[in-house]
Amino acid sequence: MANHTPYEQLRAAIHDYGDAAMENFLRSRAFGLAVVEGFAAYLGCDPSCVSAVPAEGPFDPAKDYGDQAFGFDPAKVIRLEPVTFGVCVTVPHEEDSGSLWLRTGVRVEVTGDTFDVFVANQPMIRVPLEFEDQLTPVHEALHRELMSLFRRDLATFRDERYEGGIGFMP
Repeated sequence: MANHTPYEQLRAAIHDYGDAAMENFLRSRAFGLAVVEGFAAYLGCDPSCVSAVPAEGPFDPAKDYGDQAFGFDPAKVIRLEPVTFGVCVTVPHEEDSGSLWLRTGVRVEVTGDTFDVFVANQPMIRVPLEFEDQLTPVHEALHRELMSLFRRDLATFRDERYEGGIGFMP
């Protein structure tokens, strides 16, 4: 080892970084897929109602994004950084044949022997790397976050202080 040139040391560091970045991506993707698949069961809905989508930007809830849902772009270098993905839930309208699509973002960081999971505005959740049967706190956070999207707006709508006080003149 002591006889390695600085260039060889740099090559070894780059190799180690690449291995770590790929391991991080593969672990985080496996975790994300398990979260998405388990969320349908948690909600009690058909699995087709829950999908992995990009965390940001335009998306089609019916499209299978594969690794792109987890920020992977084969044309770019995989970096050793948190992996983000979106969880989309499709809810059919009760009044017609339309549907509402809800999406929230999830960020996953591998830290030691755990995943640090951030579901939008919810507190951080720690999940062991061996996450089988350990995803209920993540599913609960996803549900809380999706429900909060409606609770805030409904609370404002129903607030009597605004009754007759907000509006537009023709």
